[in-house]
Amino acid sequence: MNHYWVNTLSRTPKRLLASLSIVAVGFIGCTPARETAKAQDYPVSISVQQTVPSFNSDVEALVKMGPRVTGMPVMEQASNYLVAEFRKAGYEAEIQTFTYDKFEDQGSSLTVNGVAFRGLALRGTTAGSLTGHLVSVPNVGRIADFATVNVKGAIAITQRGEIPFTEKVQNAAAAGAIGLVIVNNAADNFSGILTQSSPFPVLAISGNQGKPLLEQARRELLTVTLSINAGQRKVTGRNVIAHLAGVTQPKVLLGGHYDSVAGSPGANDNASGTAVVLAIARNIAQTPQAQKVWFVAFDGEEDGLHGSKAFVKTSSPQLLKGLKGMLNFDMVGVNQPLRVSGTPSLTQLAQAIKTDTVTLGSSSGGSDHASFAAVGVPVLFFHRGLEPNYHKPTDQVVDPTLLNETTRTALKILRQLLAKEEQT
Repeated sequence: MNHYWVNTLSRTPKRLLASLSIVAVGFIGCTPARETAKAQDYPVSISVQQTVPSFNSDVEALVKMGPRVTGMPVMEQASNYLVAEFRKAGYEAEIQTFTYDKFEDQGSSLTVNGVAFRGLALRGTTAGSLTGHLVSVPNVGRIADFATVNVKGAIAITQRGEIPFTEKVQNAAAAGAIGLVIVNNAADNFSGILTQSSPFPVLAISGNQGKPLLEQARRELLTVTLSINAGQRKVTGRNVIAHLAGVTQPKVLLGGHYDSVAGSPGANDNASGTAVVLAIARNIAQTPQAQKVWFVAFDGEEDGLHGSKAFVKTSSPQLLKGLKGMLNFDMVGVNQPLRVSGTPSLTQLAQAIKTDTVTLGSSSGGSDHASFAAVGVPVLFFHRGLEPNYHKPTDQVVDPTLLNETTRTALKILRQLLAKEEQT
């Protein structure tokens, strides 16, 4: 997920370009299940023994491909794997392609006393180079933090965390800064997105590099050069859409993104959610539920929800209006408890499944459900929170029992949602 979380990164998709197409991939004829059934006909549980091998197989297959970065050749391999797995379960599958301009850092840095510290430009930053004094801002760059120092005409440096990047930028600008450096709260570097364009250059640097600079800038007057070199290139994403033959109006859409960030194999973020979507598809394939559900594995999530935005943009108003719910799974293979949040009408429906390991909450942005919520589709977001391997090369392992718990919980909610839909 790159959930560009409220206290980490903030994801606002850029305008999606017009070039979109649907490519049919190997449809299989399916024998339709019964059109209607009583609620008790729906399966509501699966066994760990039956499911764990499947989870392990799906996550391992995706992780072995390496980082799944939108626009790279590996995404053809990954999308073809998903198409094949949906086909094995008896569904038709298609690949929806879409294009967008992908932001890329092209060599940004902070130079101190002749030493260049490599950083990453935040998307939405102003490009260019400037020189000025480096002023250390305490804590995380709140308004009150900037009030304790004088950054007018200077380049501010502060820590990541607790408030959005955009808020840090706004606070720095209001205090008169001409640039901003954000130090990661972990040893390595990070990439981020500004929800509004920055009036000056903004650079992210690693904790290893930045924390000593924070301390040095407190003790002495440093003159530094902040250089932002970034650009865009057009990339093609590949959503995978699956459903039974003839199902043109789903009542529920279940999805999760299968792309990852560069440098991370993305086991938890988000092979875990993709594996849960596949597990649900396999579990209900021979039941009446499958006649009312579509499954989508989204691409381009890490760059700003581009895959889900493309799906919503190209879907008919009738299809979107007919959706009674969109269930999104992102980072569900590490951590307790499972957090289920979303539209109040659906969280109320999910109230019955609340346990010590499953909690309910209000909806938050940052993942593909947000694209559906923006057009009025009720949503539920399944998530287990950030963890130490988030967006790192070490994101290689998930707990299959947690994936099983997520799948069981989602099946119970799906059953309730479809049963309610039949009664209205």
